[in-house]
Amino acid sequence: MSRPPAVPDVAGAGDGDAGPESGTAPAAPPGAPATGTADARHGGAAGRAKHRGRASGDTRFEAVLENLRTRIRGLEFAEDLPGAAEGAAARADVLHQLEDFVLPRVRRPDTPLLVAVAGSTGAGKSTLVNSLVGEQVTTTGVRRPTTNSPVLACHPDDVDWFSEASFLPTLPRVRQQGLAMPGKDGMLVLAASESMPKGVALLDTPDVDSAVAAHHEFAAKFLDAADLWVFVTTSRRYADARVWEFLQVARDRDTSMAVVLSRVPARGRRQLLDHFGAMLEANGLGGASRFTIPETDQIAGERFTSNVADPIRFYLADVAGDLVQRARVSRRTFIGVIDSFRERVPELARQVEVQVEVAQRLEASVRSAYGEAADEISDALEDGSLLRGNLLARWHDIAASGELMRTLRLRGKRKAKAAEAAAPRIEALQEAVRGGLEALVVAAAQRAADRVVESWEQVPGGARLAEAYAGDGADGFPARVRTAVAEWQDTVASMITADGATKRSVAKLVTFDKEAFTLVLIIELLGFPRLDDARRGSGPSPQRLLKGLFGAESLRSIGVAARDDLRGRIGGLLSEEKGRFTDALAAAGLPGEDDAVQLYQATYNLEIAR
Repeated sequence: MSRPPAVPDVAGAGDGDAGPESGTAPAAPPGAPATGTADARHGGAAGRAKHRGRASGDTRFEAVLENLRTRIRGLEFAEDLPGAAEGAAARADVLHQLEDFVLPRVRRPDTPLLVAVAGSTGAGKSTLVNSLVGEQVTTTGVRRPTTNSPVLACHPDDVDWFSEASFLPTLPRVRQQGLAMPGKDGMLVLAASESMPKGVALLDTPDVDSAVAAHHEFAAKFLDAADLWVFVTTSRRYADARVWEFLQVARDRDTSMAVVLSRVPARGRRQLLDHFGAMLEANGLGGASRFTIPETDQIAGERFTSNVADPIRFYLADVAGDLVQRARVSRRTFIGVIDSFRERVPELARQVEVQVEVAQRLEASVRSAYGEAADEISDALEDGSLLRGNLLARWHDIAASGELMRTLRLRGKRKAKAAEAAAPRIEALQEAVRGGLEALVVAAAQRAADRVVESWEQVPGGARLAEAYAGDGADGFPARVRTAVAEWQDTVASMITADGATKRSVAKLVTFDKEAFTLVLIIELLGFPRLDDARRGSGPSPQRLLKGLFGAESLRSIGVAARDDLRGRIGGLLSEEKGRFTDALAAAGLPGEDDAVQLYQATYNLEIAR
């Protein structure tokens, strides 16, 4: 890539060749490559001393960047929900550039300058790379290596750097001397060449407009890791939308860039160049260095035989050989990336907030639905609406017959006979109570689940989360309710036998039928007093049966404890059902509100540390 010393630098932009970018070099950011001496260029004694002199500031800047990376790496986005695709893309975009470009250059002041040759399908990128290197390092044609894997050409002294985990650490790579043949998909091929100057590397990337999405995503990854873009497009494809998407990314990040228009026919050449130049100007890229490669078949050994690539080679030789020029190119891209984080990181935080809002909406629908279910059950237990139909008919049947009264008041053999006679009806009434309570709770919970599912299905991607609930043990809920109600009935009976006042009040009766008493008390607790006269019937009420036997204070105490116990059990059952929805949300990996706050804080810290 050497340049004859007799060829002068040319400033500005033209249609044949172009010199280095003009303008005043900005102040180096903390961690930017050291410049100014040959020792600094390759990390020699002077360069290391200068780097050590900035050690305190660099360490703080690096710590801030590491914190930002940690925050971003810890982010999760729930698939299919709003903000997921945008958030995942923004996360990968910022994270890759932090790990593949920014941090390596902060940690190592002698990082080789990476020049990425990118562009359209069939633009002749591989031919250009071979021509710039001065020997064939990559093959061209329909099945060129970049279709499968990119090729990086560098001096043998620099190949270790690109083999290390600090450069694109997740990317597998293979070393090849001389000609780099195709590798496996997703593998970087390292081609060491003595023709390359030290400290500079050329990367032949996949097509940005490949029909295979993975290829142009791969290309974007390499462009994010490069100091300088040489973007190649053709006279037929320069107006394609995909081309300008990449060029606009470079513009927005103020990336150092040269643009090459290749395969330009002699006929209409001026009109093509004028139109292309106008498009560059209109898209804010008028300051990019521009080069033209005419349509030619003068290719041998898979590189140009004529001097068509010389202006580009001379330009890159200037960048590689002039330390000030090289430092300015790398600093411009570095600062542009850091500047871009002012918008890119907050945009990532906004996508986090989108998912946080979705999570809050989904969680609110769960709380609301199961809150309504709890209220429905509580109202039914208070207003006596549960005592209707079959259950109330059974109560009237057994209460009007006098069997309950005889079972409660008699003693000895007469009591035993009465209890035996009343047992079938008491058991039937007990089963009716149990079934009524079970049906009440199950129906309310099912309505709550239906409301949640309906609400979630209104959110894009919410139906998938609802399916996670439906497939996680919902069929076992009625059995759990039945067990809980049966245990509650047993608990009420235990409360009666444990109550001292009750024991004293019935001592004169010697014994009392616990099951009968429990049943009467439960009917009372289920809201019998709040039924209207028409539904109460003509038989004795639970209160009438109980008042003659037990003190009011004792009954009140047992009633309060029994109601609280029932509400607690029902609340636990509803909480379990609600928990399966919230568990589905937790398993989805939705980010938290604090994640967005931490990203905004990390952006602020980065600005302070610069």
